[in-house]
Amino acid sequence: MVETAYVGLGSNLGDRRFLLREALRRLGEIPGIRIRRVSPFRETSPEEVPDQPMFLNGVAEVDCELEPAILLEHLLRIEADLGRERTRRRGPRTVDLDLLLFGNRRIRTSRLTVPHSRLTRRRFVLEPLGELCPRKIVPGTRRTVRHHLELLGAMTSA
Repeated sequence: MVETAYVGLGSNLGDRRFLLREALRRLGEIPGIRIRRVSPFRETSPEEVPDQPMFLNGVAEVDCELEPAILLEHLLRIEADLGRERTRRRGPRTVDLDLLLFGNRRIRTSRLTVPHSRLTRRRFVLEPLGELCPRKIVPGTRRTVRHHLELLGAMTSA
């Protein structure tokens, strides 16, 4: 069965644009995965650990015939192959690939949470996701991506 999945893309070390494009190329080469659309990349400030370089972020929409845990393993392997080192929590990274949404599924295991646990609190994810699927209901919230983005805007302007 083919599901539509959304993968968050981020980089703040090295040639960020090249690394994100290379991650997408590698993702698209995996049997059972077809990249449908990619949001424009946008430069964003680091939010949780501010003393690091600016990020380049985006979101990819993919058709996926794999189970979510298998997709996650591929994402982690691509990160490692492109030089990601996990030395500092939420620190600088060559590439970061997050499984944001997988169809309408809600998943909570020791290795994977879908929807991504911080999806609705991250503008750098909601904005590009909203460009691809503004009317998509975020599973477990009964609200659209657009609505979550509007709520986040109201919280930051208050």
